[in-house]
Amino acid sequence: MRSTDGPDSDAWLRYRRHLFADDDLGLRLDISRVDLGADETLDAFLSRMEDSMQQAFDAMEALEAGAIANPDEQRQVGHYWLRAPDRAPDDAIRDAILEAIERVEGLAASVHDGSLRPERAARFTDFLVVGIGGSALGPQLTADALGRPATDLLRPHFFDNTDPDGMERTLEALGDRLESTLTIVISKSGGTKETRNGMLCTRSAYARRGLLFARHAVAITGEGSQLDRLASEQGWLARLPMWDWVGGRTSETSTVGLLPAALQGLDIRALLAGAAACDAATRRRDTARNPAARLALAWHLATDGRGARDMVILPYADRLLLFSRYLQQLIMESLGKATDLEGQPTAQGIAVYGNKGSTDQHAFVQQLREGVDNVFVTFIEVLETPFHEVEPGIGAGDYLRGFLLGTREALSETQRPSITLTVRRVDAYHLGVLIALYERAVGFYASLVGINAYHQPGVEAGKKAAGEVLALQVRAVETLEALEEPIGLDALAAALDLDAARTELLFHVLEGLAANGRIDREAGDAPTAAVYSLG
Repeated sequence: MRSTDGPDSDAWLRYRRHLFADDDLGLRLDISRVDLGADETLDAFLSRMEDSMQQAFDAMEALEAGAIANPDEQRQVGHYWLRAPDRAPDDAIRDAILEAIERVEGLAASVHDGSLRPERAARFTDFLVVGIGGSALGPQLTADALGRPATDLLRPHFFDNTDPDGMERTLEALGDRLESTLTIVISKSGGTKETRNGMLCTRSAYARRGLLFARHAVAITGEGSQLDRLASEQGWLARLPMWDWVGGRTSETSTVGLLPAALQGLDIRALLAGAAACDAATRRRDTARNPAARLALAWHLATDGRGARDMVILPYADRLLLFSRYLQQLIMESLGKATDLEGQPTAQGIAVYGNKGSTDQHAFVQQLREGVDNVFVTFIEVLETPFHEVEPGIGAGDYLRGFLLGTREALSETQRPSITLTVRRVDAYHLGVLIALYERAVGFYASLVGINAYHQPGVEAGKKAAGEVLALQVRAVETLEALEEPIGLDALAAALDLDAARTELLFHVLEGLAANGRIDREAGDAPTAAVYSLG
């Protein structure tokens, strides 16, 4: 561990030397404490990494110019064009982006003024987003961060999983307002099973009330996709584009995020403006003036460029509670890779989790400060807060800031690294800044460690495995239907010609079916000794 003696130990001098501040963005970034406990000083590290950072700038410029960035699917990656259409590589993409924004605004306006209305109710009062992953996480973050129940034009709801109990709970919360609910189904391919399941459950709920789903439904999907064809054939209210060059985890400034936000009554132009302004700042090739470059370099130093520490996101603002969930997908899906750019084995990724301040003070700061030294913390500070006096001259927000600064100092005392990110306020503009900042930092970090941030083969592997489990379930039920007597697990596995690993899968499938009354189960001496039958 390097010594903290000498001039470098002056925290104030270090802070001033390493602080990034941009009043136009309403953003400050302090990485002065990220090297606490490290073997190399921050200054030495930044100097050593400058050539690598310049190469990352080159890679980012090629990406924005339209280079193929997802080799698995031969796709460009163009989420930066969404808020700067004139930078798109051709006029067709530019025009498609501009048209989509206008269509979002037009659709939202027709819903708000009642010219587009539900089948029986006078106007729409709520909307339900049916999506998974980035098709839900971004809209959920924006809805929670910027929404105000007293003034929202439509109330937001989400199906973000294929859990039937979760869907029923959401439908119960809607109650009679389902009749005045607009459902937005989001799936690029139209074949995502979780989204399809949510759509079918929603359609059934409308049908139980004697309502036509098509009179309440909007699709956001790829042109010509399975969902696009279905929506066209059934006459849904609208279809909006979801382009193959926008990944789900970077889709919040596309129609995926803009339509729900516009329906809620949020300022989508300000969201886009904040993201565009941050994009402009993070295109600078001067590392000291580029907040995303500095953030990516701070991650590299904190994690030794190999995920040696986990990232803990602690926003000291209730409105940013979901930010850590949003970043989990953005960062972990982008950086969790088994091979590098040359196809050689690697093990990359940064685990992300978080809570909120000052709840964290009573939850897990004890371990962050004194437990296993395997994390680095990002504090997120919001400068402007309402003033509610709790003591003479002291507001609740003063306590919140005091806890942030106190926790930061407590971590520094035990040489635990931290980053502090400050925004002026939580509004549409500054949320756009935060989203764009982390999108760019992820891309830079991937370049620094030599991986591709824009493909996700592991996600597809999980989908394939899930399909195999469901196919096994179908075979098992068909076999039970053909039998006259109950059968034990091992005998059924033998009949299905399963190996030991597949036998375990079969056990879990059978137990789930039995628990829900879909097959019969007679208990044995142990859980795995039960016998099963079908009626």
